[in-house]
Amino acid sequence: MTTQYENISPDLLWECCRTRNAFLTKRKQAGGVQFSRDPLNLLNKHSRKYAGFINDQAIGVQPDSNTVKLITKVSGRGNKPAAMYHESSFSASTPSRKLFKSVVSSTAKKGYRSDLRAETVARASAVKTSQREKKETKQATKLRGSKAKKAKEADASSSS
Repeated sequence: MTTQYENISPDLLWECCRTRNAFLTKRKQAGGVQFSRDPLNLLNKHSRKYAGFINDQAIGVQPDSNTVKLITKVSGRGNKPAAMYHESSFSASTPSRKLFKSVVSSTAKKGYRSDLRAETVARASAVKTSQREKKETKQATKLRGSKAKKAKEADASSSS
């Protein structure tokens, strides 16, 4: 649905599709806020800047079976849906700093949507955090010193 025809501008497409499209989610609560389910939308915010199906260059970060998947849209392949996206995956064991550096170097440093650098890193961080295993709750720490003596005396006096 992107700029499949060379003579249609993305701005014109946005004006036609902004009120009704498959990715738009409207909520009447909270003042009628609008969200987007577009996989190439980093903030899930319904706006022209973040709309992945409108822009020729778009970035998406998605979770995928214990990996972080970076999806970029290859401009000039709008009429070839199978070859329109470039995907690269980072395993769960990839250190966070290395993940962020490679995300930035593969997108913003090459001049590919450098305005979305902070949003891309934030989304990758959130996905990586969500995939982290939950730690078991700690048991209460053992009381030491005067607090332990007071607790022992209180326990002895209440049991007798």
